Amino acid sequence: MPRYRFGVPTTLIVSLAFGTVLNPLNSSMIAVALISLERHFEVGVATASWLVSGFYLAAAVGQPLMGRFADLFGARRLFVGGLVLVAIASILAPFVPGFWWLVGIRVIQAIGTSAAFPSALVLLRQADGPDATRPPASAMAALTVAASTSAALGPVIGGFLVAFAGWQAVFLVNIPLTITGVILGLRFLPKEQQYARPAAKITVDFPGIALFTCGLGSLLVFLLYLDDQPRWWLLIAFAVLAVLLVLRERSVDEPFLDVRGLAANPALTSVLLQQGLTNLIFYCVFFGLPMWLESVRGFGANQVGLLVLPIAAMGVLTVPLAARVVRSRSSRTALVFGTAVVLAATLLVQFIDSSTPIVLLVGIALLLGIPNGFNNFGLQTALYEASPPNRTGSSGGLFQTFRYLGAIMSTSVLGIVFEQDLSDRGLHHVGWVMTVLAVLLLTMAILLRRARQPE
Repeated sequence: MPRYRFGVPTTLIVSLAFGTVLNPLNSSMIAVALISLERHFEVGVATASWLVSGFYLAAAVGQPLMGRFADLFGARRLFVGGLVLVAIASILAPFVPGFWWLVGIRVIQAIGTSAAFPSALVLLRQADGPDATRPPASAMAALTVAASTSAALGPVIGGFLVAFAGWQAVFLVNIPLTITGVILGLRFLPKEQQYARPAAKITVDFPGIALFTCGLGSLLVFLLYLDDQPRWWLLIAFAVLAVLLVLRERSVDEPFLDVRGLAANPALTSVLLQQGLTNLIFYCVFFGLPMWLESVRGFGANQVGLLVLPIAAMGVLTVPLAARVVRSRSSRTALVFGTAVVLAATLLVQFIDSSTPIVLLVGIALLLGIPNGFNNFGLQTALYEASPPNRTGSSGGLFQTFRYLGAIMSTSVLGIVFEQDLSDRGLHHVGWVMTVLAVLLLTMAILLRRARQPE
């Protein structure tokens, strides 16, 4: 068997990277275009924010849906199809007749970009071979670095594009990326015939998909408005739909959401919960610290960007080190180390106040960023190990859904706390919330056991 730098063909990694960067890039790039979009379409801030919220909602639902379709119909087909969908939406975006048409374009973008990550996991498992006992750490690290870098650079790229070519450019920039990705995907990704099931044996659980979509949508919208005007009826709707979903999925042979499998696979369930908690903590920092720096310390937006940049940068720079830890030890070791650093960093938040020197703020930002690479990469490799091979795409999609849940929950936490007290004391309250979550996360990481489920 040939030896590869990443454990799998380099052409496979390059092809997959052109798809996996699109979701984080389009998630972050739009932020700097919102002001221009508000002026162009003559809408308010709350209305314009649906360009962000709509993308998050659609991606949270679309990730497990695309992942399940990758398992059923073939990952190569879904990966390339997702890129085509993004390209079509990006071409149409500059010509929309109204604001809500553009929100619809963003929803289509979210669904298209949602195909990449779960499909990439399936394709990596196929390339890794059925006898592999460890995840392809180098390959996964390369994709993680690419995705994290695109998320970190998204606002920078978006700002440059808007300044020189208008808001339309943040959509049009996807066209060369998707075209290149389609060409590489058709050329280098393994063909479907080797892996996909015969069409006659494929069963799509449409009722399960509908219940999952409505239930998750109810929960996400409830969380989005939790800090302002809670829609409690949405929480009731979510509970009812969740019960109906469990009853439905337990009664069919090929469920969309394998609730029996999740109950019987504590390693996978633990990874999903850790993903949600990790992102809840991360986004409390990533969204909350800039709010405090601008409102309390009085820094300008450009200064805040520079102070927060180390958080994202360290998350990228520590991924190769995390990959070495996973290769030499285990994903659990990377998670325990990363979460321990998170716990220490959240405790240091209690010592931040209006008089803290900038150099110390930068130091704490660096410390807050260090665990991102370890936790993100450790969770991805733990997910790979715990996922049943025939549901790798579905597991990858759920993994991304929990990331969005964590991000949206962080906005609710910040809204509830900072609405009442955007001050040093308010920041400390958020810090204690993060500390409690970090203790829970560290406990789960310590208890995590490596498990590879048979097909």
